[in-house]
Amino acid sequence: MRLRLPGLPVVALAAAALLGPASNAALAQPFPNRTVSVIVPFAAGGPTDTVSRLVSEAMAQNLGQSVVVENVGGAGGTLGSQRVAQARPDGYTLLLHHIGMATTPTLYRRLGYDPTGFETIGLVTAVPMTIIAKPNFPAENLQGAIEVIRREREGINYANAGIGAASHLCGLLFMAAINAPMTTVPFRGTGPAMTELLSGRVDLMCDQTTNTTEQINARAVKVFAVTVPQRLGSLPNVPTAAEAGLPGFEVTIWHGLYAPRGTPMEVRQRLSQALQVALRDEKVVRRFRELGTEPEPQARATPDAHRAFWMAEIAKWRPIIQAAGQYAD
Repeated sequence: MRLRLPGLPVVALAAAALLGPASNAALAQPFPNRTVSVIVPFAAGGPTDTVSRLVSEAMAQNLGQSVVVENVGGAGGTLGSQRVAQARPDGYTLLLHHIGMATTPTLYRRLGYDPTGFETIGLVTAVPMTIIAKPNFPAENLQGAIEVIRREREGINYANAGIGAASHLCGLLFMAAINAPMTTVPFRGTGPAMTELLSGRVDLMCDQTTNTTEQINARAVKVFAVTVPQRLGSLPNVPTAAEAGLPGFEVTIWHGLYAPRGTPMEVRQRLSQALQVALRDEKVVRRFRELGTEPEPQARATPDAHRAFWMAEIAKWRPIIQAAGQYAD
């Protein structure tokens, strides 16, 4: 007995039966089966770009697919972030961003996307900061620098890479800690800010070790302190802020990996697994240490740990930014 369904020839049924398994197999290919893009919302050559390229190369080896870094800078990191927020939630477009993910919800009051609307993959690294000055700054240590700032106040120029940049955030904390204002001079990125500091046209900057270690070791700038509780192996002669007379002043610029909202958990877990393997890669560990930082421990390179930390950081930075009254829009 032959069965016919109305409107569907037997030939079509047979073809569907033959193609069905192949089609299902294609759909069921394990993630990833093509190139993964990591969007860095800052210019190439900066600290976040350096971190991204190291990690992406190591992740690619574990994933078995290319992981390419694409720089989409502008608007304090929000242009690149918006692109990822609006991307298909399939795990093939990711965002590697720094502490700006915790400050953007307060710094920007009008955005074309939800700055908390991302899925977390895992924390990558927490980079210490250094308080540095132009070569001829009239102080030889942190206490001397603080005395100069308190005396000159707005007469001292503080360089940063733009509102919301790591150097901007560190500067806000520093001015609050010493209870003295400076004239803030924003630049279009870390490179131009460092160039102006090296030339002596601005006085001070606080920036990540990934951007300052080589300049410090070359004695091209004066360095007053690192912003973590212990001295760094890459800068063993530089005191901590506490040792230099500013107890409690601690700040690191952490980096995390994100996916668009709605990315399936199994995809996020696969990416998190690849990230954890990458952070144990000998090349990554060695290069991070040369830059004055360490990979995050495995327990923090997970989606849940990352989200809990991120939400706590948003709550921490909100009152600091509101008290400063400095917004990006």
